[in-house]
Amino acid sequence: ATQGRTTFTQDYKITRRHKGKPPKRAKKGKQQTRTQCDTTVQTQRVTQCTTVLGEHNSNSFQQRLSHTTLSDLALVLIDGTVFEIVQGLLEIQHLTEKSLYNQRLKLQSEHRVLKQTLLNKHKEAQQACRPHNLPILRAAQQREQEAMEHRIREEQRMMDEKIVLELDQKVVDQQSTLEKAGVTGFYVTTNPQELTLQMNLLELIRKLQQRGYQPGKPFP
Repeated sequence: ATQGRTTFTQDYKITRRHKGKPPKRAKKGKQQTRTQCDTTVQTQRVTQCTTVLGEHNSNSFQQRLSHTTLSDLALVLIDGTVFEIVQGLLEIQHLTEKSLYNQRLKLQSEHRVLKQTLLNKHKEAQQACRPHNLPILRAAQQREQEAMEHRIREEQRMMDEKIVLELDQKVVDQQSTLEKAGVTGFYVTTNPQELTLQMNLLELIRKLQQRGYQPGKPFP
């Protein structure tokens, strides 16, 4: 009984000292359990990353992604936020590509109409022209056609430049967003090797998601 009272007194003093909070040893135990769970999930993600990576045929890709890189990647994938970010970025990219593709198709359609309209105009003019004036008319029509073709080439060039610039900007946006999210390997760069690595990392993340990812749980 005395031993029981002593134990109660000791526990009471501990409780008073922490102002009603549980003893640190109990909290530490919970933290250790939580840390062990997180570590287990992270280890499973690293294993999954390595498995998917092994399915890639690119040897250079395998060499660039060290175990440290895979571990860092696995760590940021634990809560599922990065998967949502990547999915959102890809959706934006697809919408942008579709919009630019439709704009180019529209421009090409307008150019076909211009060519056909000019051709019809020239035919009508030649039919109404007196024979002795035909050489002069045809020379003028040739100049008009060349001017139109130059205009078409310039508009196509400007459209292609616009497409490249917008797609490049989307790449920068993706790099910046993923860098802020803490995804390893991502930062704003135009280095071809780094861009290839980033594309492979994105592909790896997508493959991991397709393997049945669920936030807070290990892969099946």
